[in-house]
Amino acid sequence: MRAILTVVGKDTVGIMAKIASLCSTHNVNIVDINQTVMQDLFCMIMLCDIDKIKTDFNSFSDAAAELGEKDNLSIHVMHEDIFNSMHKI
Repeated sequence: MRAILTVVGKDTVGIMAKIASLCSTHNVNIVDINQTVMQDLFCMIMLCDIDKIKTDFNSFSDAAAELGEKDNLSIHVMHEDIFNSMHKI
């Protein structure tokens, strides 16, 4: 199983480290990352393997959203099945 994690917000030092730490804490493996900084906006999409996740998926998603709120970022985690279904329509 995989998930898509997106991050958008003002570029600051340590965003990647915080996301990687969050994934590590939940035993989520980062498979692929595409990120860029457009002027002062940090934009990233990450493909994650959630086969060995330590908690349920919703807990991981909620933790990512809480991190985003704390750091003034928009962080969303979507299960790959939902992502694929949305893009078939």
